[in-house]
Amino acid sequence: MEEDRLMACSCAGKKILVVTQHFYPETFRVNDIVKGLIEDGASVDVLCGIPNYPSGEWAEGYGYFGHRYDDYHGASVFRSGEIRRKGNTSIRIFLNYISWPITASLKALRLKNNYDVVFCYNTSPILMVIPARVSAWRNKCPLVTYVLDIWPENLYTVLDVQSSLMRAFAKSFCDKQYAACNKLIALSDSLADNLFRRIKPLNSDASISVIPQHCEEIYERKSVSSDLRSQFGGQCIFLFAGSITPAQGLDTVIEAFSRAVTNSSVEMKLLILGDGMSRAELQKTVANKGLGESILFVGRVDPEVVPMYSDIATAMVAPFADNPELELTIPAKISSCMASSKPILAVMRGEGADAVRSARCGFVSNPSDVNALANNMIKIASMNKDDIASLGANGFDYYREHFSRAVCLDKIEKAVFD
Repeated sequence: MEEDRLMACSCAGKKILVVTQHFYPETFRVNDIVKGLIEDGASVDVLCGIPNYPSGEWAEGYGYFGHRYDDYHGASVFRSGEIRRKGNTSIRIFLNYISWPITASLKALRLKNNYDVVFCYNTSPILMVIPARVSAWRNKCPLVTYVLDIWPENLYTVLDVQSSLMRAFAKSFCDKQYAACNKLIALSDSLADNLFRRIKPLNSDASISVIPQHCEEIYERKSVSSDLRSQFGGQCIFLFAGSITPAQGLDTVIEAFSRAVTNSSVEMKLLILGDGMSRAELQKTVANKGLGESILFVGRVDPEVVPMYSDIATAMVAPFADNPELELTIPAKISSCMASSKPILAVMRGEGADAVRSARCGFVSNPSDVNALANNMIKIASMNKDDIASLGANGFDYYREHFSRAVCLDKIEKAVFD
C-alpha cells in the first residue's frame, strides 16, 4: 500500500533542490514542505542560510564559522554564510538581505547534482531568487518559485523608500526576477493576477499556479498545560502568535485592546508569542500605557508549545499592516488560527479578510480602524462558550478543506513536478 502511494506521488524518485534563506531551526513552513517531499519519495537537497531569524542572534551551534552541513529528516542541508540581523536595524537587515544571495550563489555553482527541478521558497527578500536561478542554470533544469512575500511592496513595510526613482528601479528589478522563473506559485488569485501583469511582457511562457500556504498539522493538536490553565483560567484571552514586525500592525492591536479593557467589565489579557524587530518598541508602548499586567510578551516558543497557548485562548488575533499591496495574500497565520478551532479577530483587508468572512469563523476590521477592533474584542468577550465554539468549528472545517497539509502539499508537488 505504501509503495503504491509513493508511486502515485508526482515527486516520487525525483531530485529537487530547495533554495531558501530561512530553514530549520528557523520556523518557516518550508521545513514541513521538505519533510512532505521526502515522505512522498523525493530526494531533497536544501541550500539555505545560517539561522538567526528573527532575533538576529545565531541559533545555538551556528555562527560565522563552521557547521555548514546538516541532515534534516533525510534531506541534505547546505548552508552558506550571511551577515546576521543583529539588532534588527535597517542597515543590518539590508546587509543580511544582500550578503546571503552572494554566498549562496557561489555555493550554488558547486551544487551540481542533476536535479530535476529547483524550488525557491521565496520569503523576503526577493534576492533569494538569484541563487535559485544560478542553481537552475548550473543543473539545466526548471525553476519554480513560491512567492510568499510580494516585492518590492513588502520591502516598503520595513524601509521607508520615498524616492520615485528608487521605487521604479526596485520594481523593474523584482519583475525581472519573477519573470526569470519557469513557473510561479502565488498564494491567491489576486496575487496571481498581479504577478501575471508584471511578468507577461518579459516572459510570455511563464505560468502561475495558485496555492495558499498550508498549515502544519501540529496546530491542529489539542495540547493542555495545567500551569497555563491555572494562570489564565476564567479570563478572556486574546492570543497573537508570529513574527513581531512592522508588517503585522501590532500597534493597532495594542491600542484597540487598551480601549476594549477600558470599556468592558470582562477581565481580558493579550498574549503575544514571538519575537522580531518591533518587539522592543511595542514593549515601550505597553509600558507607557500602564498595560504591563494585561499585555504579556511571552517571547519565542517552540511550535510544539503554541497549541498549549491556543488551548487557553478565547480568540486568536490575526493583524496585518495597512498596505494595499499586502492585501493580495492570505497571511499564514489565518490557516494556523483556523486549525486551532478558535475564533479569529482578523485585522486586515483583502484575501485574508475574505477567507475569514467565507468561513464565518470570526470578525473582521480594517487595519486603521482601532475602534472596530476594540468593539470586536468586546463582542468576543461577551459571547457565551457555545457561540465561541461554533465560530472555532467553522474555521476548522474551512481549514481542512482549503489549508490542510495534505491538500496543499499535493498541489505543490503537482505544480513543481508536472
